[in-house]
Amino acid sequence: MTFRNATRRDLPAVLALLADEDQVLDPASIVVGEAHERAFAAIEADARNEMLVLTDGADRTDGAGETGEVVLGCLQLTYIPGLGQNGQERAVVEAVRVRADRRGAGLGAELMRLAVERARERGCGLVQLTSSNRRTDAHRFYERLGFARSHEGFKLQLKP
Repeated sequence: MTFRNATRRDLPAVLALLADEDQVLDPASIVVGEAHERAFAAIEADARNEMLVLTDGADRTDGAGETGEVVLGCLQLTYIPGLGQNGQERAVVEAVRVRADRRGAGLGAELMRLAVERARERGCGLVQLTSSNRRTDAHRFYERLGFARSHEGFKLQLKP
């Protein structure tokens, strides 16, 4: 397996993971819109943001002549400076997904372990995340990894 920064080539696979966490979607069926392109370019250009993928590490060719690894999981890490935590950065983990057909084999735990290690190496004093109230399995997963429920989160949806 390979843990690395996502490339533009990975974008359809990442969007497939984010689109439906209960089934495997073919990345070739995903329409990558202009907003996705802009967002990915902004993440890629920002030293405080990383879109990371865990792949099978196997370089293969599909029927259309495309080569590449299979993206098994993804997450986004955002580093936030702050005055709390003695001025240390904090890492925010978002968009954590593992392919539905690969769950239960420890890939999610490995993905999170690697993300925490990346934050530690950067000097972060805290790793935090939010998870939808509906994702109770994910809550148990994060707690098994040592994350503690510490705050109640709130969101305000802004519509254009």
